[in-house]
Amino acid sequence: MRIIGVVGTKNTGKTILVTKIVEELVKRGFDVGTVKHTTEGFDIAGRDTWKHKESGAKLVVGAGDETFLNINEPMELENILNLIKNTKKLDFIVIEGFKPSKYAKISTSDYKDDFTIKNVDVRELESEDIKSLVDMIENQSFGIYQGLDCKKCGFETCKALQTAKITGKAAKDIKCVSESIDIVLKVDGFLIPMNPFVKSFVKNVVSGMIDSLRKDEYGAHEIKRIELMINDEDN
Repeated sequence: MRIIGVVGTKNTGKTILVTKIVEELVKRGFDVGTVKHTTEGFDIAGRDTWKHKESGAKLVVGAGDETFLNINEPMELENILNLIKNTKKLDFIVIEGFKPSKYAKISTSDYKDDFTIKNVDVRELESEDIKSLVDMIENQSFGIYQGLDCKKCGFETCKALQTAKITGKAAKDIKCVSESIDIVLKVDGFLIPMNPFVKSFVKNVVSGMIDSLRKDEYGAHEIKRIELMINDEDN
């Protein structure tokens, strides 16, 4: 899952650019998600879910033809991205806002930092310009790096790979080997990086233990996804 940010000052066309990027990525056959930063609430005043939240509920879930979660507190971007990554298999996430984020980003104003791959004026963008932007996104964006500095990508550090990606000096097909989500470890909500050997070890041990259980009696005929949660409330 690769991540591209769209940042800029107010009323410079960030949302317009996000929609155009999403449309072009979808045309190219990618599954895309979005995350938007706002200082305003997302729920509509007077609706049932709004009433639930106003009553003091910390978490409100709306389920029907669509499903949404409304958590009555802010969440860090990294937690949001990891939640998405571990819930839905996507090729790209386009984030609007979140200027300080350390992901490749396109700016709709004169804002620029070490992760900005291009500054654009949305009012002057033509359809061919959008295609060129998405070409850059495919080549220069990257996903969530764990900071293992395992060197399996050919770079000395994760930071070096990020820099090479942002500047277009890393080949399109080079990616983080340790980014796979086949095994995820969280402790108290914090993602704990594991190298490929540890991931393989944990997977084999847990899968072997489950194979010895009477899982078929409970409808689990195949092992496709295992979720294990350990609560240590005494600590």
